[in-house]
Amino acid sequence: MKITKRTAAPTAKRILRHERGRKKVTGTQERPRLAFYRGANSLYAQVIDDEAQKSLFGMATNTKNAEIKGKNKESAVKLGKAIAEKCKASKVETVVFDRGGFQFHGVVKAFADAVREGGVKF
Repeated sequence: MKITKRTAAPTAKRILRHERGRKKVTGTQERPRLAFYRGANSLYAQVIDDEAQKSLFGMATNTKNAEIKGKNKESAVKLGKAIAEKCKASKVETVVFDRGGFQFHGVVKAFADAVREGGVKF
């Protein structure tokens, strides 16, 4: 995302933090990247192989048939457990966690802990 004059200061700072972190975090086929994003109304997570530039799978809390709704800690825990189940089904045991420039606190921490409880290693 490009930062312009109209970009709000907190958003611009988060984008810069994310870009700085992405220099160090890359996903491979053996250890893909688990990208997390906290939107205005929903939470998004996807597992990405950066070498092949391909998204393996993803989930969100805003899909029509999703059992998970909202963007609170409870939804983050449910989303984390669901992502962990999908990782197990596709034989992904370890991932690199990309917190998207967000502080590792609150919803992000709840999501990460739920994925770890599901058996996926960071």
